[in-house]
Amino acid sequence: MRSKEKIFSRRLAPERSARMVETIYGCKWSLTVYRLLANDINRPGEMVRSVEGLTTKVLNECLRKNIEFGIIERVAFNEVPPRVEYVITPFGQKFVRILDELEKLQDEITSDI
Repeated sequence: MRSKEKIFSRRLAPERSARMVETIYGCKWSLTVYRLLANDINRPGEMVRSVEGLTTKVLNECLRKNIEFGIIERVAFNEVPPRVEYVITPFGQKFVRILDELEKLQDEITSDI
């Protein structure tokens, strides 16, 4: 009798992307920030004023995490007074589409209950 060869190996979740999704979904403000950016609200002060309960400290932490993952980019303008805006990167646009699909999946699960 021949021993069966293993065809498949155990597949682990991709460490960086899994950590990224967990971190972004764990931050309750990231999805709100993406929505703000999609609506052309891309300056930090304007973001804080647009969302009840969002503080500058929390926003800065959220923006920093998203920049580290390459989802958004900080654009600093050489002006007086200084001006900073944030934009979603091409990678970030792909990532946001994935999050949108996760949201649709959640809606389907919820509607089945």
